[in-house]
Amino acid sequence: MPGTGTLILGLGNILLTDEAVGAAVLRALEPTAETDPDLRLYDGGTLSFTLAGPIGEAARLIVVDAAAMGDPPGTVRLFEGEAMDQQLSKHAKSVHEVSLADLFDIARLTDSLPAQRALIGIEPQQIDWGDQLTPPVAAAVPEGVARIQALLQRWRNAERA
Repeated sequence: MPGTGTLILGLGNILLTDEAVGAAVLRALEPTAETDPDLRLYDGGTLSFTLAGPIGEAARLIVVDAAAMGDPPGTVRLFEGEAMDQQLSKHAKSVHEVSLADLFDIARLTDSLPAQRALIGIEPQQIDWGDQLTPPVAAAVPEGVARIQALLQRWRNAERA
């Protein structure tokens, strides 16, 4: 059963430097979400099975997370649809209770995986104890926001066509 609205899910541990980039992008998106009733921002922290519900209830899903992609620190990449699924399957091992790939499998079993889904991955410089993003990752937050806004606009234009 298709859900409604767009869920923007920020992932990561806010106590581990660049692992907190998902939460930082969510904070930067708050003004946009306040004026757009279609958007729901959700800090997913370090993942748990409780996220299966919000993911299954969404028509569209954008996940923002630190992603080790082998790029220079602060690089922002967009993985959409099948490309997102492939990126998640490459990095299926997780230190969290559950991986995002596991949550997607749950959504597939219940036929509630959002058809429109994307991952905004931001290459970390450092994952260590600390409550501040490193400079290259902090500088990437506005680009992450811009990528999300452009993606939302493209999805909305496709729905109107």
